[in-house]
Amino acid sequence: MTDIPDATETEIRILRLLHAGLDDAAVARRLCVGHRTVQRRVHNLMKRWEVNGRVALGARAQELGVYTHSDPHELTV
Repeated sequence: MTDIPDATETEIRILRLLHAGLDDAAVARRLCVGHRTVQRRVHNLMKRWEVNGRVALGARAQELGVYTHSDPHELTV
């Protein structure tokens, strides 16, 4: 699916859905998981990428090309 370092496919999907404007609960519904699962995955990714906060996480994702490699069908579940 992607060649983004130190991120799972699910984490990339979460980042793309958050970037599209969905909140944690909406992302969770799309992925059929709990909203705490989304929060935990975001938190773990922030630790791995050594960023503080969601804005910095989004900026790092942009640097890594998370949003430019997006599949047009990615947001439809």
